[in-house]
Amino acid sequence: MTSLNFMQIDRSRLLGLHAQEMSRFDETHPRSRQLAQEASRSLLSGVPMPWMTRWPGSFPLTVASAEGSRFVDVDGIEYDDFCLGDTGAMTGHGLSAVAEALHAQAKRGITTMLPSWDATWVGEELARRFGLPKWQFALSATDANRFVLRLSRMLTGRPKICVMDWCYHGTVDETLAILAPDGGVVSRPGAVGPMVDPQGTTRVVPFNDIAALQCALAHGDVACVLMEPALTNIGIVLPEPGYLDAVRRVTRDAGVLLIIDETHTICAGPGGCTMEWGLEPDFLVIGKPIGGGVPVAAYGMSAAVAVMLEHRLERDDIDVSGIGGTLSGNALCLAAVRATLSSTLTTSDFMRMIPLAEAWTDGVRQGYEAVGLPWHVQRLGCRAEYWFCPPPRSGAQAVAGVDQALDAFMHLHALNRGILMTPFHNMALFSPSHSMDQVDRHTEVFAAAVHALTAV
Repeated sequence: MTSLNFMQIDRSRLLGLHAQEMSRFDETHPRSRQLAQEASRSLLSGVPMPWMTRWPGSFPLTVASAEGSRFVDVDGIEYDDFCLGDTGAMTGHGLSAVAEALHAQAKRGITTMLPSWDATWVGEELARRFGLPKWQFALSATDANRFVLRLSRMLTGRPKICVMDWCYHGTVDETLAILAPDGGVVSRPGAVGPMVDPQGTTRVVPFNDIAALQCALAHGDVACVLMEPALTNIGIVLPEPGYLDAVRRVTRDAGVLLIIDETHTICAGPGGCTMEWGLEPDFLVIGKPIGGGVPVAAYGMSAAVAVMLEHRLERDDIDVSGIGGTLSGNALCLAAVRATLSSTLTTSDFMRMIPLAEAWTDGVRQGYEAVGLPWHVQRLGCRAEYWFCPPPRSGAQAVAGVDQALDAFMHLHALNRGILMTPFHNMALFSPSHSMDQVDRHTEVFAAAVHALTAV
């Protein structure tokens, strides 16, 4: 069969197929449509958060219940959930251990601004999993990243940070920056009301480009490099052989702290890429999945960093340092983390989840190869994603490979057949409760979609 690329797919066919799927969606979700209309009276754009408008279909689904790897919407339709709250529910929905821990702790008190007995257990477990000895807590990975950037500037006396082009580390002002065509630093498209010109706060380098990193750090004004060990928030972009070792060497030589954000890359194993690949960060941030769906995050640090911080943070004005928050480290969140990490995301869970992701990857590859599409599928641990182009090696290449019309069709085609994918990407994540039957169902649905796109 003649090979096609994503620009050669018949666009009129694609538009027609998408219109058919939109009609099917509207017809089968009357209750969600009604609730979306009611929500528009009091909620901006009819949703709790603006990005919820990005789901496929003409209105967002309303969920009635979720358990394990499935959820049911208010129209009674059941779905295989490969999104899992964009990693927030990586453990699976409705964990009984977390529900019981939350109930018990809520009866004992939710927050007091004092340590709870779960805090030490959680710190020791995080140290065991990720290899960094000292930990602190936050309510989101955004906050944790914000805090470690402040700490890095304090420790080094340097004003700027360095991030990867097209990275995403939450709603941290300094990280919402990309490289302009002329090599300058500009705000990322879509960033709302930038606080300051990012050229004053941030240096940006392409992922997998060690020479660019060396040039950025040669200015002598960078406090830290904040990065995912593999890009995930622009799609899965894997590090090339030797790249991460070179990053560690270059940052050490420049006196720059290295921060690894494992919030999504914990999909590589119980200790994320840091333990799987033997990384040696100065700080590590982990968010969403460790609370079983409860908003919580943590940041760890090396012994050397901890010694420096403990001396500098013992002062009377620590409460106005810009680090912390009244609810950070509250007893309810830490009870959720202890219940989560003591019951799931274990080595045995990953031994189940990763083979499912491998089978999903194989099914997708077989589907697009069968119709001659030169697409690509990429996997990191128990997370996988397909692309409409060759595998990107940088964030900019990943952006260039996006085809929004194809994305919209593939997502809606899957949703109309009971499969939810991660929004903004063609990505699947696996929990301990997923099954091979769900993988096989996705393989079947994916094959039907690519056959519809390429039929003659």
